[in-house]
Amino acid sequence: MTLQQTLKKLKTLGSQKNIEGMKRFNISSAKAFGVSPPEIRSIAKEIKKDHELALALWASGFHEARILAAIIADPEKADLRLLDTWANEIQNWAQCDCCCSEFFEKTKYAYQLPFRWSKSKKEFVRRAGIVMIAVIAVHHKKTDDNEFEKFFPLIKKYSTDERNFVKKAVNWSLRQTGKRNLRLRKKAIALSEEIQNIPSPSARWIASDALRELNNTITIAIIQRRKGDL
Repeated sequence: MTLQQTLKKLKTLGSQKNIEGMKRFNISSAKAFGVSPPEIRSIAKEIKKDHELALALWASGFHEARILAAIIADPEKADLRLLDTWANEIQNWAQCDCCCSEFFEKTKYAYQLPFRWSKSKKEFVRRAGIVMIAVIAVHHKKTDDNEFEKFFPLIKKYSTDERNFVKKAVNWSLRQTGKRNLRLRKKAIALSEEIQNIPSPSARWIASDALRELNNTITIAIIQRRKGDL
């Protein structure tokens, strides 16, 4: 499928109703067709992996084209220059999270990216760096606990960032790390308590919300049922 054919298909599937829905979720519709996520995934399933098309789709600047690009891009063909370029061109949280979960975390650079991007002052670049921690926590099942503890200073440092999409990413990463197993739950609770003492509205919200979930009896039961935590 060529770039023009793909863009034409996306345009055909778009709807004003979906665009209005995107606005409610703080996703800019300046360059959007209004295509639903399931429809984008259906196109991606048809295309499979096509790195060159992914690069062209991203460069087009259309929202759905960028979501599709993240899904069909080949992690084996990515380098840090490309990842940095995409991270700096992200326009909203949906593009950010899709890139992290569908593309960035599958590259050999995944564990570098939280340190590389979280120091950026740009909201969505920093969000991407922090979201990578949450995505790795969810998808990288065999990663040693010590690797996650290396991310703790980042979680604590950026818990004071009051920007909505950053603080939500920090909260997400803290919760997902703590839900991996009982040992990391204990560590994440201790970190949350440290963050709770920071004189920052954002830090207090992040910590309180994380503690509420990590201390929830249902959450604990789910963690205990996982292999190695019985």
